[in-house]
Amino acid sequence: MSAARWRQHARDLLPMLAWTVLLGLFFAQVEIQIEGASGWAASLPTWRVEQHWLLDIFWGGRAMTGYHAWVFPFITLFFHFPLVFSGQWSRRGEARVVACIMVFWISEDFLWFVMNPAFGIARFNPANVPWHKHWIGAAPTDYWTFTGVALLLLWLSCCPPKIKSPPCRGI
Repeated sequence: MSAARWRQHARDLLPMLAWTVLLGLFFAQVEIQIEGASGWAASLPTWRVEQHWLLDIFWGGRAMTGYHAWVFPFITLFFHFPLVFSGQWSRRGEARVVACIMVFWISEDFLWFVMNPAFGIARFNPANVPWHKHWIGAAPTDYWTFTGVALLLLWLSCCPPKIKSPPCRGI
């Protein structure tokens, strides 16, 4: 791919990623207002599954709560809105949406700690954040994994399709 084409992709991707981080910032504030100092819905009146082998695979060992069971699909549906209602679904578009969902959750989670008066960046560590069970260096493992996958998906979303397929219509 030519340098000019990569510059064009950067001009397209950077505002999209900035908007995604801004959405994460706003949602972090919503969650701070809802959860306060009790992260991962610890004090909310919701059901919780604390121990199950699937939690280790899909949730990084964190509890599954009724709150998260509803908020995660809500955000996924929210980010898919443009693809669904424009009738322009494509693999490249889906790659960008999934990458943005990952960037959203990483930024939202990190900003929750940064902006939460009960935490702050100084308390962003394994000793003070028991719901993030696995860390690599200064960040939870999820941050590193999702960042890598999001970058791969964004790169794939910029690659031209090998086979031209018509967009989905009539969704």
